[in-house]
Amino acid sequence: MMKEILKKIRDYEIRIRKAINTQMQGDFHSVFKGSGLEFDEVRQYQYGDDIRHIDWNVSAKGFGTFVKTFKEDKEQNVFFLLDVSASQEVGKGNTTKLQVAKEICGVLALSAIREASNVGVLCFSDTQEQYIKTEKGIRHAYLIIKRIFQLKPQSQKTNLSNGLKTLLNILKRRSLVIVISDFVDSNYEKHLKAVAHLHDLIVIHVYDKREAEFPDLGIVPLWDVESKKTIWVNTSSRLFRIKRNRFHTTNVAHILEICRKNEANYVNISTQEDYVPKLIRLFKVRNKIRK
Repeated sequence: MMKEILKKIRDYEIRIRKAINTQMQGDFHSVFKGSGLEFDEVRQYQYGDDIRHIDWNVSAKGFGTFVKTFKEDKEQNVFFLLDVSASQEVGKGNTTKLQVAKEICGVLALSAIREASNVGVLCFSDTQEQYIKTEKGIRHAYLIIKRIFQLKPQSQKTNLSNGLKTLLNILKRRSLVIVISDFVDSNYEKHLKAVAHLHDLIVIHVYDKREAEFPDLGIVPLWDVESKKTIWVNTSSRLFRIKRNRFHTTNVAHILEICRKNEANYVNISTQEDYVPKLIRLFKVRNKIRK
């Protein structure tokens, strides 16, 4: 089973690298290069400086306005926050949200490590399920893949806010952070914005087609994997279908707006689609911005 998973992930990685090398003229390394900056010194504010870099503590001393300057950090940290809660188990067989999320994490971790990045992973539900500290090397990439696919979460519930807060406590230096989740949760916005402010953030929103277009099946029992309760619903009800479909549409718009306002990259991926083209498109956008 693990050999099949590794082969599939390597095949996806080869597709991604080949497409990017063709379309970006070999500039694949910049895909995993965030702003890559570390603090250097403080100097007086000049016209055109980014106001987000103003050091308010120094400026408050009354000797003028000062900004923080940064120097390029050649060694890039890439850190994944992977949602492994029960809401991710929606889908069929090998196309559940959780399976697709793990595949994406594995593909990108392997690709990042091949570009000499330090890579780490935090898997979460409503608690910390697994933490893999940042390291380099191809053996570390395969260790990450093995551990995330063998992981059996202890909790069925979700707390994205706690996951983001834990990540903020773990990371001591600016990193490229990739959050992979279905975002079926609430009250996480504050910590997501904090991650975007302190790090270079990519949000990968995984969803199942039935969450966007719920089928008309009449009166059926639905099993809530988090509460472990069966709920009978009338899927033929126009009101039910409108509410269900509207939740997904509103959720996508909400996350997209947070990312737009906080200069984070966003992509949504359905479990029924080939995710490679969307990842390639995401990388092209990142490269274009950095050029």
